Amino acid sequence: MPPYRKTLSLPPFFKGSTQDSLGIMLKLKVHNMSEEEKKLPEEEEKPEEAPEEEKAEEAPEDEKPEKEPEEDVLAEGDFVLLEMTGKVKDTDEVFDTTDEDQAKEEGIFNENQAYGAKLVIIGQGFILKGLDDKLPGSKMGEKTDIELPPEEAFGERRQEYIQTVPFRMLRSKGVNPSVGARLEIDGRMATIRSVGGGRVQLDYNHPQAGRSIVYTVNPTERYVTDDEKIRALIGRYFLGIELDKFKLRKTKKKVKIEIPEEIFFGENIQMAKRGVALDIQRFFEETQEVEYTETIKRPKPQ
Repeated sequence: MPPYRKTLSLPPFFKGSTQDSLGIMLKLKVHNMSEEEKKLPEEEEKPEEAPEEEKAEEAPEDEKPEKEPEEDVLAEGDFVLLEMTGKVKDTDEVFDTTDEDQAKEEGIFNENQAYGAKLVIIGQGFILKGLDDKLPGSKMGEKTDIELPPEEAFGERRQEYIQTVPFRMLRSKGVNPSVGARLEIDGRMATIRSVGGGRVQLDYNHPQAGRSIVYTVNPTERYVTDDEKIRALIGRYFLGIELDKFKLRKTKKKVKIEIPEEIFFGENIQMAKRGVALDIQRFFEETQEVEYTETIKRPKPQ
């Protein structure tokens, strides 16, 4: 393709060739220029170039600064181990903790409770709803205080939840009532507020109802792989058993779990197996079957 050439349009009063006409135009232009205009413009001073060493130190213009690493924070659906301690805001009274030593110090130790960091799947109701709702955004490995007003904690106190029953009714159920004791009556937890005159006052309100509370939480570990998550679910039901002893195999629609021999005859093992299976099917929607195997090996000869 020939190089692009700009064609000059000449006024109609010029005659002769284009070259002659152009010469006339240039002469007229020079003739009409002032003396100052005829002078050549002085060369502008060029900025002094930086030494080569300084150039090397300068970062390229197109080089973007490195982004700061994003904070590792909790999100809904995360499987995490959570250390937590709950206190009454006004009194600092500890009423809940995953720390066994602290539970003993505060006089709230329960020998039937498992202590240690607790498995929480955020947003799935594993803990108090108000606390669950505020966990997203908390930083991994960092303690955070989360305050909950009564309506987000255990609700307001309700007078209709306080009842008076005959002393003999509790005695017939094998209960020897004492003030301050917590007991289950007809499937509901109650606190005994008073005993006297053959009558017992029961309070079915939660002990912390009507109070603002503060939970200190610390997410210590996050489970990411399917294997880690399934083992964590197993640990909810098989307490005190090393989770590495369970052999797992997961396919698209089935999870196979081999039970370790030491718990073949464990108490409530069938209920535990069912609980694990239901949890796996809940959190792994593609799983259609959970299969358990128990292998009995021939003892080694003495």
